[in-house]
Amino acid sequence: MRTEAPLLAPIFRSDGQARLLAELLLTGDELSLTDLAERIDVAYATVHRETQRLLDAGILRERQVGRSRLISANPDSPVVDPLRQILLVTTGPSVLLSEALRPIEGITSALIYGSFAARMTGVPGPPPQDVDLMVVGSPDVDAVHDACDAVQDRIGRPVNATILRPDEARSRTAFVAQVATSPTVLLLGELPW
Repeated sequence: MRTEAPLLAPIFRSDGQARLLAELLLTGDELSLTDLAERIDVAYATVHRETQRLLDAGILRERQVGRSRLISANPDSPVVDPLRQILLVTTGPSVLLSEALRPIEGITSALIYGSFAARMTGVPGPPPQDVDLMVVGSPDVDAVHDACDAVQDRIGRPVNATILRPDEARSRTAFVAQVATSPTVLLLGELPW
């Protein structure tokens, strides 16, 4: 199934292509097609098709290990660095925040909300100026803020973290109710409500 071009970066042919490129170009990981499809939550057939297009264009490269094809960014391609810069400010926050928050103990869930999440999920509106992040659990607060600062420096826009205990996230305060009924992009765990 073809998805629409992402609102944050309509230069990409689809949201799936933008997520695939972001995952490979921003993390530097080398992934099998199966792992890539799982990580970006896109159907294997779509990942296979998009990967082949990007391999043919020289943007990605592959390495065969046994029966697995491992895919990564092609460092020799002259378009990889410019694409990486575009991806940093468009789809980068979700990829980079997931990667930065994953090793922090005590996080039960993390999600992007607000205008950035709205644009990522296809809700029209003005370009977002910042990224609103909700972290649920009992993590080291300084570690969360350090991770946000590191991502903020890379994406060139503020990352505003709100840290809630699980019982606070399940409460129906006006803030939690507003976030729960608005577009969100889940980064880690499950939605807390």
